[in-house]
Amino acid sequence: MKSRSVCVCFDTGRFLREGEGQEGRICMKDEKRKNQTVWYKLDLSAIVYPTLQRRDFSSVYRLSVVLKEPIKPDVLQEALNRTLPRFPTYKAAIRKGLFWRYLETNNRPGPFVQPDIKNPCMPMPFKANNRYLIRVYYYGCRIALEAHHSLGDGTGGMCVLQTLTAEYLRLLGKKIENGGFVLDIAEKPEPEELEDAYMKYANSKVCPPRPGEKTYRVRGTAEPFYTLNIVDGIMSSSQVAKVAKQYDATVTEYLNAVLLYALMQKQENDFHLKLRPVKIAMPVNLRRFFPSKTLRNFITMIYPGIDPRLGEYTFAEIVAHVRGYMRYYINEKFLRGDITTNASTQRNPFIRVVPLFIKDFVVRTFYTKVQDKNSSAGLTNMGRLAVPESMKPYIERFDIYMGQPFSRRTNCAIISFEDILTVNFASSIVEADVERYFFRKLVQDGIHVKIESNREY
Repeated sequence: MKSRSVCVCFDTGRFLREGEGQEGRICMKDEKRKNQTVWYKLDLSAIVYPTLQRRDFSSVYRLSVVLKEPIKPDVLQEALNRTLPRFPTYKAAIRKGLFWRYLETNNRPGPFVQPDIKNPCMPMPFKANNRYLIRVYYYGCRIALEAHHSLGDGTGGMCVLQTLTAEYLRLLGKKIENGGFVLDIAEKPEPEELEDAYMKYANSKVCPPRPGEKTYRVRGTAEPFYTLNIVDGIMSSSQVAKVAKQYDATVTEYLNAVLLYALMQKQENDFHLKLRPVKIAMPVNLRRFFPSKTLRNFITMIYPGIDPRLGEYTFAEIVAHVRGYMRYYINEKFLRGDITTNASTQRNPFIRVVPLFIKDFVVRTFYTKVQDKNSSAGLTNMGRLAVPESMKPYIERFDIYMGQPFSRRTNCAIISFEDILTVNFASSIVEADVERYFFRKLVQDGIHVKIESNREY
């Protein structure tokens, strides 16, 4: 029997036989175009994050902006509805195939803004929240964006947050121009925004090895998995820069040294049979070295550290060591070699056809037994944020959190806006010794620090 095609007009719901109504086909085509499903291969970093997913852990980070007026939830929801389609890799759900995971367009209702919670960066199950991998919260004057790391890194997330904030202010009648992290929501995303930049620039002629040694791990009492302890230090950017200059260091080098100093203090005062090296896992934004516009992940890790087994270090010596390490390793050639090493396994034709469940087992085992033990803490610095001039009068400050640590430790994130620098600690243990040593050192160096926390004392 010869089949006859049937289409439906979505405006009327009436079925149309072939040739009966041309407007019916056009109507259906328009609707299909509107709800078109597109899939994106996970970038080189994003491949790892879903593998580490547990009931009590997700690779979630948080960015927030504090405005000078209370947030209006209904206006924020409208701004989110307008903004998110501009970022197709954030308006997405994660799917599982036989050999890999991928992102596909998510046309389900949502995500919906909601009042903020006490313990941020909670685990993000892939099938919850209508499969969206972002959350938007509000509280008082604060707008917070939480995103799963499989979607992108902090730079991509900051583009989403600032563009959302700009659209929110516009709906309130403010005149905000585009520029920097604020993208034009009326424009289609450029192809470069959606690319896997790792594979584009992983073309070094050598794959440098990854020497690693088990490092000192902070001992502490584990909190229940739904608890994330936050300690924020708010200070003057110019004051921190002035102190860093006294040590002939940048702000990032100085704060890395302070965290290493705090971790060494913690190790010395804890019970230990032997000392171990103290290292920090620090992500480097590769966009500084390679001309990429990607809004997906484009970072790599470096590990500045100190080995106390070599002898006692003064703080000035720690700063000098960190300065030498970072100025030696943070350059285009070393970073290109590092991402080439990462990409080598992805390009291996045999590994590409290995079933996903085997890949998951191998990656999870390697991360748990090796990678996670290469550092004592994590630290990221987004640096000084730029916003359009017309937005500045409405913004108080920004915050960033690396989220829940994979194992019992603390993570530190730094961000600055105008003359406000915030250092945000997130930890899954009861003890706050590292945070106390860290801020105590800043105060000893003459930096005035205001502390905020979600902890109950």
